[in-house]
Amino acid sequence: MGWGRWVPWAAGLGVAAHDLIQRRHALLRNFPVLGHGRFLIEAIGPELRQYVVAGNDEERPFSRDQRRWVYASAKRENNYFGFGTDNDVEHTPGYVIIKHRTFGRTAPAHPHPQGDESVWLPCAKVLGGARGRRAAFRPDSVVNISGMSYGSLSGRAIEAINRGAAVAGCLHNTGEGGISAQHRCGGELVWQIGTAYFGCRDEQGRFDLQRLKDGVASAPVRALEIKLSQGAKPGLGGLLPGVKVTEEIAAVRGIPVGVDCVSPSRHTVFRNADELLDWVELLADETGLPVGIKSAVGDLEFWTELTDLMVRTGRGVDFVTVDGGEGGTGASPLVFTDSVALPFRLGFSRVYREFAVRGLHEQVVFVGAGKLGLPDNAVVAFALGVDMVNVAREAMLAIGCIQAQKCHTDTCPTGVATQNRWLAHGLDPTLKSARLANYVLTLRRDLGKVAEAAGVEHPGLIRTDDVEILDGQTVARELREVYDYEPDWGLPSRRDREEVVALLRGGRPQTAPV
Repeated sequence: MGWGRWVPWAAGLGVAAHDLIQRRHALLRNFPVLGHGRFLIEAIGPELRQYVVAGNDEERPFSRDQRRWVYASAKRENNYFGFGTDNDVEHTPGYVIIKHRTFGRTAPAHPHPQGDESVWLPCAKVLGGARGRRAAFRPDSVVNISGMSYGSLSGRAIEAINRGAAVAGCLHNTGEGGISAQHRCGGELVWQIGTAYFGCRDEQGRFDLQRLKDGVASAPVRALEIKLSQGAKPGLGGLLPGVKVTEEIAAVRGIPVGVDCVSPSRHTVFRNADELLDWVELLADETGLPVGIKSAVGDLEFWTELTDLMVRTGRGVDFVTVDGGEGGTGASPLVFTDSVALPFRLGFSRVYREFAVRGLHEQVVFVGAGKLGLPDNAVVAFALGVDMVNVAREAMLAIGCIQAQKCHTDTCPTGVATQNRWLAHGLDPTLKSARLANYVLTLRRDLGKVAEAAGVEHPGLIRTDDVEILDGQTVARELREVYDYEPDWGLPSRRDREEVVALLRGGRPQTAPV
C-alpha cells in the first residue's frame, strides 16, 4: 500500500518526461502535463460552446470554424464539415455567394473528392514582364506568405515558414526586419524594404544601395517590395518591443540589443510619388528584380497621383500589394487596429479603379492581404482583380498559433511570436514546415476546385458577375454592381488569360515558367 501513493507521481513524471522529449506539440513541450488540459478542453469544445460560451462562427479575428479548417488542412486531416452551414446566411448583410455553373469551360480536374493537393496554380501574369525587368518571372503559386519579420516571429517560426514555402513552391516575404539565416532554408524570397531599411542601411540608418545589392546576391531574392504602410497600423512605423530584440536580431537589423525598435512612419529616400517612382526604377535597374509597393488604403490622393505619373512618364511599379485594415500585426495601438485604413474589399476596389480607368490594370500584378487565407475571402479577392494572395496569420495558425493574442508580450505559448528561448524551443521547424506546406497546398487545391465550380480554369478568371453579395433574404447584388466595376475589370489581359490556361492544360513544367 505504501508504494501505491507514489504511482500517480511516477505517472505524472513519466508524462512530463514524454512531453519534454516529443516534438509534435510545442504547447506540451513548453508546458508538460499542464498542456494536456488545453487539448482536453478543445476536445469537448463544441459541447462547451453550445451550452456555455460561443458559437462556431462568433470568435474573432478568426472563428473556430476557420481555425479548425486551417488546423485540419495543415495536419492533412479531414477538413470537411457536416450537416450543412451553421452561418446565418439569410440574415447576415454582406454574405458572399459564389455562383456555380452547370456547364463550364473546363473538365473536372480532380476526380477524387479530396482533390489533388499538389495542384499547380501559377500566377496569371508575369511579375515584371510588362516593364521588361531582367529578372521577370511567373510566380509558381497564387498563394504566398505575407511579410512577417524575424523579430516579430521567432527564428524557429521563420525557419518553419521558409522550409514550408520551399516545399509548397510559394514565395516568402521577409517582412521589414531584413534577411536572417532562417530565411535561407530553401524558400524563395520577396525582400520587403521598410522605412528603417533593415538589412540595407548604413551605421546612421540611411539606405545603402550597395548593401541592398549584396543582400540580393547572397539570398534567393526574386522581388523587392517597398513597404509604405500595413493594414493593422497604417501611418505608423513598425514596432518591435525591446524584450524581443535579441543579439541575433540586433545584428540582422543593425540596432541596439534590448531597446524598443520603432521604425519611422515615413521613408526618407523619397518624399512624394514622383520620387518614389524614381527610386523604384533605380532599384529595378540596379538589381534587375521586379519592384513593387505595399500599402494600406486611406486617402486616394496618393494613388491618383501615382497612376497619373505612371501614364505620363512611363515609370512604374511592377506589383501592388494592398493590405486591408483587418490585417494582423504583432503590436499596434487599438485605435489603429480597429479604426484606421479601409477593409480589404473596399480599399482594394478603389485602388484597382485608379489603375483600371487609366488602362494600367493589365500591366501590374495585384497582390491582396488581410484574412485572404480562407478560400471564400480569397475568391472574392480574385474576382475583384487580385492576381495573388498573401497569407500571414493563417500561416501562423498552420505552424501552431492558437490565437492567444499575446504577440505583443513576448509570451506566445506556442513559440511562434516570441523571442523567449524556452517558449520558442517547443516549435519544431521540421514538423511545422510540413504543416505550412500542407496548408498552402490545400488552399490552392480548394481555390482550384471553386474555380472549376465557377466554370473557369483558374481563380484569377473568376468574374465579378460570378459572385453575389446578399443583403437579407430577398436582396442580392453582383460584386460588379456593389463596387461599380466595368464588365471586364478584375480579369488579366486576354493574352495572359490564354497563356495561363495553356500552361494549366499542359501540366506543371519541371521548372517555373517564365
